[in-house]
Amino acid sequence: MTAEKKPYLTGHYTPVADEITATELTVEGTLPPELSGRLLRNGHNPKPGVTPTHWFKGSGMVHGIRLRDGRAEWYRNRWVHTPALDGAPYMTEKGPDLTASVAGTHIIEHAGRLLALCEANFPYELTPELETVGAHDFNGTLRTAMTAHPKQDPVTGELHFFGSSPFPPFLTYHVADAKGEIVHSAEIPGATASLKHDFALTRHHVVFIEGNVTFDPAEHSGIPYGWSDQQPARIGVMPRTQDGARHIRWFFIEPGNMLHVGNAYEDGQGRIVLEGPTVDREGFQLSWNWWVGAPGRGAEPNARSYTRRWVIDLAVGSVDEHIIDDLAVEFPTLNEDYLGAENRYQYAISFPDEEGFGGYGVVKYDRTTGARRIHQVGDARLPGEAVFVPAAEATREDDGYLLTVVSDLKQDASQLLVLDASGLNQIAIVHLPRRVTAGIHGSWIPDTALDGTAG
Repeated sequence: MTAEKKPYLTGHYTPVADEITATELTVEGTLPPELSGRLLRNGHNPKPGVTPTHWFKGSGMVHGIRLRDGRAEWYRNRWVHTPALDGAPYMTEKGPDLTASVAGTHIIEHAGRLLALCEANFPYELTPELETVGAHDFNGTLRTAMTAHPKQDPVTGELHFFGSSPFPPFLTYHVADAKGEIVHSAEIPGATASLKHDFALTRHHVVFIEGNVTFDPAEHSGIPYGWSDQQPARIGVMPRTQDGARHIRWFFIEPGNMLHVGNAYEDGQGRIVLEGPTVDREGFQLSWNWWVGAPGRGAEPNARSYTRRWVIDLAVGSVDEHIIDDLAVEFPTLNEDYLGAENRYQYAISFPDEEGFGGYGVVKYDRTTGARRIHQVGDARLPGEAVFVPAAEATREDDGYLLTVVSDLKQDASQLLVLDASGLNQIAIVHLPRRVTAGIHGSWIPDTALDGTAG
């Protein structure tokens, strides 16, 4: 296929060709005064003339929007300047180079550092103005890759994460304290080469998910994974104790694959409830064909991704599971204060079905009533992951705002859309100086998290 026909280089996913900075952006409506910080969003954006063999191989670019005092002070976008941006290979004669990252999946803040993440490598530290500082290995204590989906415990401030590999040790678990120092690492027994993109944290357990997608040396896209009926789908439950790895238990589940966790928690009976969008074998293949630009692909990169719930009864050793919604969604989010605890509300992005019907929207689920509400963003407009920001003096779980960057193909433009998380009503729009390439994950970084550093 020609580069022009690659789905991840066209439409909403067309890369931008340069880095820019714009100030004093136009705002429609009123930005809430508590929105004082940065919305940062990461995604794959190869350099001009570069055609990656897989969507996930495109170099990372972070887009940032600075809000303060009801104003949108700046927008800027920067590539994460890693060896991979200049073509350095991941594999060398000495083995994998954990610094050769595309760093294009996520960006978080922990202990005052901004970290751009890609699960096969070390994180990359950025300045508050999005300039690259360099690979961050926690002062030499991180010797594995780092997942793009770490979990920060809202109670302790600890950062929980893992490194996975297609080769032994397949899974290593890490905990960094609130100061950013790794205080615990453990290899996880019984893990396999199954792709582990995300995981879950409860108040008392760490939950790992192994689906049917596993290491496949015959896959030549640069991402050596594929569906295997011989790879069992499982959930691993590990106590959050110093010797927890010794007590991990693995539970077999129905075939499938989950990229992103919605949340997990212990219910009143001590059972673990886990939720997230999943795909079956056909849904995975439709998505994979989109990711590599092969025939037989879905219309979107997240084809047939439906929310599933697992209830794991540790006392009797059983798992109950079922699909709880028939809407194709991805990028689940929540009020992070409820991470690891029972949450009533959950958010996601909805996608058109396989025939292209349904449109894009921001979805809110009420897990108590079962109600589902959708904010339709409009024709040819694709919203990115909706990031929850709590309101000042919030008293309810959904007192807050959802921030999402919308790509508008008809206008060849993008906006930051600010919604009321309670009713999904539009509060404000920030007009950005360019159409932002559809991306992956991002974070709201309040000014307090960066200790008042710059601009």
